[in-house]
Amino acid sequence: MEQATFGAGCFWCVEAVFQDLEGVEKVVSGYSNGRIANPTYREVCSGLTGHAEVIQLTYDPAKISFEELLEVFWKTHDPTTLNRQGADTGTQYRSGVYYHNEEQHRLAEAYKQKLNEAHAFESPIVTEIEPLKSFYPAENYHQNYYKQNGREPYCQFVVRPKVDKVRAVFGEKLKKATAQ
Repeated sequence: MEQATFGAGCFWCVEAVFQDLEGVEKVVSGYSNGRIANPTYREVCSGLTGHAEVIQLTYDPAKISFEELLEVFWKTHDPTTLNRQGADTGTQYRSGVYYHNEEQHRLAEAYKQKLNEAHAFESPIVTEIEPLKSFYPAENYHQNYYKQNGREPYCQFVVRPKVDKVRAVFGEKLKKATAQ
């Protein structure tokens, strides 16, 4: 098993995007690369801690590669907006790949360069690619949020369209029970 850590806006959205992929065994919402240990949601939302809202996933590279995870990452958020995803604004919502080893670093940089050279987006990608310096799990009520609160308005209007996109675009990568 290996780990990957991504920031792509609100962790509720990012968690929901990755948790039904075949080979992804566990997804934990949390905070990464800030200045204090064990931050709370309120502290991170203040914008003063420097943390990003992220998900850390544990995956089986024999079933899904890091490159495939990067593909899902790049296609399910806007990597061209600095400190913003939709209506969510602040440094905690920045786009980031927080790599665990040099291979992840190399692959993320190469993928970003390829997308920029192909003009895949109207604006240049601002996603930060940095080593994972710290990861702190978010409070329990943030974990598995979409699956537990799918009927809430935020989930219906913000999270669900991302989940539906993953099902439409990456249907062959979904766990069998999810794909049906």
